Amino acid sequence: MELLDGKKIADKVRNEIKQEVELIKSNGGKVPHLAVFLVGHDGGSETYVGHKDKACEQVGFKCTILRFEDTITEEKLLAEVKRLNQDSDVDGFIVQMPLPKHISEQKVIEAIDPKKDVDGFHPANVGRMVVGFPSYVPATPDGIIELLSRYKIETSGKHCVVLGRSNIVGKPVANLLLQKATPGNCTVTICHSRTKDIPSITRTADILIVAIGQAEFVTADMVKEGAVVIDVGITRVKSDKTKSGWKLLGDVKFDEVAPKCSYITPVPGGVGPLTIVSLLKNTLKASKREVYG
Repeated sequence: MELLDGKKIADKVRNEIKQEVELIKSNGGKVPHLAVFLVGHDGGSETYVGHKDKACEQVGFKCTILRFEDTITEEKLLAEVKRLNQDSDVDGFIVQMPLPKHISEQKVIEAIDPKKDVDGFHPANVGRMVVGFPSYVPATPDGIIELLSRYKIETSGKHCVVLGRSNIVGKPVANLLLQKATPGNCTVTICHSRTKDIPSITRTADILIVAIGQAEFVTADMVKEGAVVIDVGITRVKSDKTKSGWKLLGDVKFDEVAPKCSYITPVPGGVGPLTIVSLLKNTLKASKREVYG
């Protein structure tokens, strides 16, 4: 059993991006510029945005954080999105979710210029990804593909089972692994809340990707010997064994599943560290006009 070390891979990719930015600078090119909308004072969002700001600084990107109170009207936020669409200095931007209840997330996502949608959520980018065109791939699926690629895990002809059908993880990663690409060329099955007898399906998986948001849902009897298991879930539970009084659990019961696996991601430290790196990759692509030319 080998651990898929997301932190190690994230450090490597970040270093590669940093070297490329240094080369751009030395050739007198434009420094990639990411902007982030932060609406309100949600603790989780504040933390995520802080991490994104720090990651930009580490690789030499310019990062602008635009803060708004949660009382901002939908109309005003859409006007701000439009303003950034037209700002030629900003290569890519994201609107940190969740947004206050009175603002439609769908309207905001659709208002972003697809060329600057470095989260990869705009329908134009989702469509490009599905048909196999160059696109901005959403962060978590991109992180999963990066892990499979860097560890040179054979995917061609393998049966991949994805637990979860969210637009952010399940559907896109299933699509990416279907593509005629490396990693890719998998036979893909998606299981969800209405799937009957999930264990009988997961036991046939060469590669099992778990993203259902239920702590320790996958147990040893659900996994076949030698499978590759990628755990996207992260749930905070109370614990009297840690200093903080909390511990993080994945969607996979790690201690009992790990001995059966050829590769498995730890939680934390698996897919998580690669999600911000994916955002940096997309911003670099945007600054180089790689997706839309």
